[in-house]
Amino acid sequence: MPTIEASTTVPVEPDVAFAVSQTHGDLRLRWDRFIRAERLLDGATAQDRGVRTWTRHRRGMAMVSECVSFNPPSNTGMRMTEGPWFFERFAGGWQFRHAEGGGTRVMWRYSFSCRPRWLAPIAERIGTLVLRREIQARVTSFAAGCADEALLAKVQSDAHP
Repeated sequence: MPTIEASTTVPVEPDVAFAVSQTHGDLRLRWDRFIRAERLLDGATAQDRGVRTWTRHRRGMAMVSECVSFNPPSNTGMRMTEGPWFFERFAGGWQFRHAEGGGTRVMWRYSFSCRPRWLAPIAERIGTLVLRREIQARVTSFAAGCADEALLAKVQSDAHP
């Protein structure tokens, strides 16, 4: 199963970086260029283990994922439960660690497998190239969000009402 990862260092503490990563609605769209729309399902109002999320990619594909780990402010993980026909499996995880010299080292990882099995060797090579570009762009966009003063003020005010 191919695994792709990207990392960066952002100028905020891990709890703030984690909170930015968990924004929804307009706040999420402010930094996450990967998606066009996203919403929590089943009446959930905040992310947590077991919460399902519907996401529409900026190119139109949709996916339902389930949060399988949620450990603020250090990591979170998801797995696809419904999605594009060509993914047999898709999962992702985000980690947040104190960086030497200050800030947070952020690492995002995706793993996936494709179907049908006879096409998987070629599809997974292509998927690796596409997802490597996507994850790097997403991490870069996340870093910009962690430098967005208005977004940071909103995240921090939500954390300390």
